[in-house]
Amino acid sequence: MIKTVKDILVLCTGNSCRSQMAEGYLRHFAGKKATIYSAGIETHGVNPLAIKVMAEDGIDISNHKSNNVNEYMDIDFDLILTVCNNAEENCPYFPSKALRFHYNFPDPAKATGTEEEILNEFRRTRDLIKVYCEKFLKIHITSNGKTFENFQQ
Repeated sequence: MIKTVKDILVLCTGNSCRSQMAEGYLRHFAGKKATIYSAGIETHGVNPLAIKVMAEDGIDISNHKSNNVNEYMDIDFDLILTVCNNAEENCPYFPSKALRFHYNFPDPAKATGTEEEILNEFRRTRDLIKVYCEKFLKIHITSNGKTFENFQQ
């Protein structure tokens, strides 16, 4: 039996900003073609500024929870996407045939400056993640098997 809905896991360090934004966009763009999960190698809670900037773009992540990757060890993921170098380097082994992908997005939680400068950093990261997620799904969900090898941000 061919699996028609893909299970996708997005991993980050704390599952508070980047992976939450990616989960929001992947759910939005994938619709019913994929089940999206996000987790961290730690849990830090969903960052209120991530919620705010996603809402500005019409994506509601206010009900998302910060999950630890160990909660998902029993799921046979098709695709695993790490969105920061720390998660890629420390990602636990998943006993599956999941294809793994990585893109190191800037961490907006580390931004400094005025409130507006920090918000702008969250927006910049959000926009990078949005473009990436849309392209990622076009390749892996709607392109009938094209590979990720030629995919560039």
